[in-house]
Amino acid sequence: MSLGKVYAHMQSDDPRVLSAPPKDVPSSFPRVLLDSSQIGRMIRRMAHEILERNQGTKDLYLIGILKGGGILAERLASIIASIEGASVPLGTVDITLYRDDLSSRASPPFLKQSDLPESVDLKRVILVDDVLFTGRSVRSALDLLMDLGRPSRVQLAVLIDRGHRELPIRADFVGKNLPTSLDETVQVSLEPGREHVSLHRKG
Repeated sequence: MSLGKVYAHMQSDDPRVLSAPPKDVPSSFPRVLLDSSQIGRMIRRMAHEILERNQGTKDLYLIGILKGGGILAERLASIIASIEGASVPLGTVDITLYRDDLSSRASPPFLKQSDLPESVDLKRVILVDDVLFTGRSVRSALDLLMDLGRPSRVQLAVLIDRGHRELPIRADFVGKNLPTSLDETVQVSLEPGREHVSLHRKG
């Protein structure tokens, strides 16, 4: 049975980990793993962890990797503002031109607009993405940030860590660790009214 065949209610003792079901659980795809209320609790917990680790909002700068990371960064920034009574800078980056597979693409890339209202120099940057997989997207984002300035520190926050890293990259803040196999994909929707995390079989 695939490691990715998991249910949201079958959790390990660690609430950050979704564990595999027993062998007699029937398989079906796609499978919804997390719903709106579960995702909301995860994001709130992550916001509290970010504040605790950084001892407040001083020099904090949330930057989301488009597209899913941008929405998650907005959610985190909103919760942090409600907790601290002060807003934090919020930006987004398009990593398309920094991807290491750009030359192998058959068609020209579609570029989105990066939006960084402040310099990253001397900031505690929280780089935000929805799913951490091989680590290559995060590496691309780090390359882009280093071209823009010199943050005092960069930390990584992800909603889902699905494993299978190809580069030595690890998240500092994780909503859920989700065991998967390479023939499965994880889809995250953070649109209001349609929030969910689901597991799909490739093909």
